[in-house]
Amino acid sequence: MKRYNDLGLLLFRAVFSLLMLTHGFPKLMRFIEGDFVLVGDPIGLGGVVSSILVLAGEVVAPVLILIGLQSRAASVISAFTMAVAAFVVHGHDPIAKKELALLYMFAFITVALMGPGSFSIDKK
Repeated sequence: MKRYNDLGLLLFRAVFSLLMLTHGFPKLMRFIEGDFVLVGDPIGLGGVVSSILVLAGEVVAPVLILIGLQSRAASVISAFTMAVAAFVVHGHDPIAKKELALLYMFAFITVALMGPGSFSIDKK
């Protein structure tokens, strides 16, 4: 039975991480090309710092979650990024506009709580 749980965790981690990378990878390419302000300044740290934090939450952390390395900590980073997107960036928008960010946020909170499973580098 545990094997199915671990397989389910792997599938859950992989799907949400890969889908998040479809949002983060284009931003990473723009950043590499020299566009250092990819997002606004939603939390008052400056556009460049905010962009680096978004890249951490949408590229670096999902890769770590995908391979199962420091998945819990990486999930917190991605969940926080999505919380800012849902509650700050889209705070006054209707639910349909913030729905995707909320879905990602709760998916990454789930990974943080449940861990990566045995099909991971951490094997916890």
